[in-house]
Amino acid sequence: MPSTSAAPGVSVLDSPEQIVRLGNRFSDAKALLTAVDLDLFGVLQDNPGTAEEIRTRLDVAGRGLSDLLHLLAALGLLDFEDGRFANTPSAAKYLIRGTDDYIGGFLLRSDRNLYPAWGKLAEALRTGKPQAVGNFDQVVADPRLLRQFIGMMDGLTQVLGPQLVAAYDFAQHRTVLDVGGCRGNLLSKVLGANPGITGTVFDLPQMEPFFAELMAETGLTGRASFHGGNFFEDPLPTAHLVNLGHVLHDWDPAQRKELVAKAYAAVEPGGALLVYDRMLDDEPAHVENLVISLDMLLVTDGGSEYPVTEVKEHAAAAGCRDITEQPLGAYDTLVICRKP
Repeated sequence: MPSTSAAPGVSVLDSPEQIVRLGNRFSDAKALLTAVDLDLFGVLQDNPGTAEEIRTRLDVAGRGLSDLLHLLAALGLLDFEDGRFANTPSAAKYLIRGTDDYIGGFLLRSDRNLYPAWGKLAEALRTGKPQAVGNFDQVVADPRLLRQFIGMMDGLTQVLGPQLVAAYDFAQHRTVLDVGGCRGNLLSKVLGANPGITGTVFDLPQMEPFFAELMAETGLTGRASFHGGNFFEDPLPTAHLVNLGHVLHDWDPAQRKELVAKAYAAVEPGGALLVYDRMLDDEPAHVENLVISLDMLLVTDGGSEYPVTEVKEHAAAAGCRDITEQPLGAYDTLVICRKP
């Protein structure tokens, strides 16, 4: 494996073999994405099996299956002992459909949307245009595709929600507004950990049935509401705490400035605006966040990750004079903009 030194995420490639391996690492990702698509981890959850037994359960031809299973074992996703394959603890925790910690929705979206788009990265760089098939209007108009998108967002907030709750004291606020909060998965984490507050999700009207479904499942219907609209065209409801999480990177710098100003204006006196994203350093060297920034090139018209200094400048232009930042989870940065 390449050694790491200097800035976080920077690999030192010492040989042609390492460079070739890096060039083929997409195969590791596709092995995982394929296993999630086939629900391999669900098939193995309560019943480890031999390659032949797994072939029968998955109803596949079998050619290459043994190699795939051994590759997943080498990648740390399966255990192999006495001729039988079983889930590792991490696969059992995060890759079983229908469980609370399932992140496969994000991976399914990566497989169907991002993986094909990355094959056209050169074209995206030549033209500056997104390369993903279809656009978000088509996703929103199709309940099946919209549920897939929501599954991706749930996969992200399943991890990030508890991290945000641990990193910030929501109990100091009376009300929370999650702008672009999808079906409210992150809001449900906040309300679940802070019984004294109520919350609202602002998102496109097509999200509302999915929001109602989740609030009923979590028992939060009486404490959470949905406000449908377009945040560029419609006013935002006010709240003591306004959240902009993984929203700004979908838009270009001018649009980001507009959204920060609009969100800060919706903060009630004494409250705060939270902004978090996979933000970049002023001289970016973090592999994970640079990859996500290129994701935005491939799937949006003008989006990208952005430096912390940019969002601070937008908040200051909106009138905020009390701005702090802190790490959030492994890759995100949380910017807190307090209103007097």
